[in-house]
Amino acid sequence: MDIEKEQQDESFKKGLEMRRSVLGAEYVDKSIAAADEFTEDLQRYLTSVCWGDVWNRPGLDRRTRSFLNLSMISALNRPHELKLHIRGALNNGLTREEIKEVFLQVAIYCGAPAAIESFRLAREVFEEIDG
Repeated sequence: MDIEKEQQDESFKKGLEMRRSVLGAEYVDKSIAAADEFTEDLQRYLTSVCWGDVWNRPGLDRRTRSFLNLSMISALNRPHELKLHIRGALNNGLTREEIKEVFLQVAIYCGAPAAIESFRLAREVFEEIDG
């Protein structure tokens, strides 16, 4: 993907900045660099629409968006995305205690298996961060 060309698009530019800020520049740049003919449209779409348009809307702050993402991704059982967004939630100022509370809420409304997996993944992320 030609990132310099894409940055001419304002939504992509704003999305890339937000995406890097939340998920980490290393992860985002690696994802974009790995895009090929099959996946580059998805990378462009996610960066422009999800991160450029929706994440930059004024109606919710980044912390609130992270709270919502953790609960929705946990309910959908998407472990790779959940680990990524646990890191993002920490980057957006959520505490480990708040993340725990989200997953306790998940246990009630989405079931124990979703919460158990979410706690397990959160512990993995915390251990990676703590070294």
